[in-house]
Amino acid sequence: FFSLLMCCITLINLKLLKNLCIPGINPLDHGYLAHWPEYFIVAEAPGGELMGYIMGKAEGSVAREEWHGHVTALSVAPEFRRLGLAAKLMELLEEISERKGGFFVDLFVRVSNQVAVNMYKQLGYSVYRTVIEYYSASNGEPDEDAYDMRKALSRDTEKKSIIPLPHPVRPEDIE
Repeated sequence: FFSLLMCCITLINLKLLKNLCIPGINPLDHGYLAHWPEYFIVAEAPGGELMGYIMGKAEGSVAREEWHGHVTALSVAPEFRRLGLAAKLMELLEEISERKGGFFVDLFVRVSNQVAVNMYKQLGYSVYRTVIEYYSASNGEPDEDAYDMRKALSRDTEKKSIIPLPHPVRPEDIE
């Protein structure tokens, strides 16, 4: 019921994409399309409506078995939610990370976003660590913690990349 377009965003869809983007994350500002075009996937309905997107990158050290795919943003338009689209976009990013030899895929999610946390758990992700005050708040609200969630890929045969850390970390402790 939808077609997936890798890196084929029309000028009309750029405006739609900007409206769908997670606040503070503009894929055009971060150079994702230039550096990791294969990690930017847009789902478009047959009628041309933008359904959702996933944006990520490859990062880390191969020598330390930390080479991985990272999900920077995942967003699905409200009218296209609960159709399995987010799961399909995650699956595609995981497949790209497998082909690039990644050990795992990771993402950060607000601790308070239990709908997303539960979805990621259903997709096989687990909480690797809690990052204290990862998300900056606005309007005088306190900063919010994040879960760093991971899913091991086939290269990590011993699943070392997903062994949870015993204590929380701060954003400056993240490599």
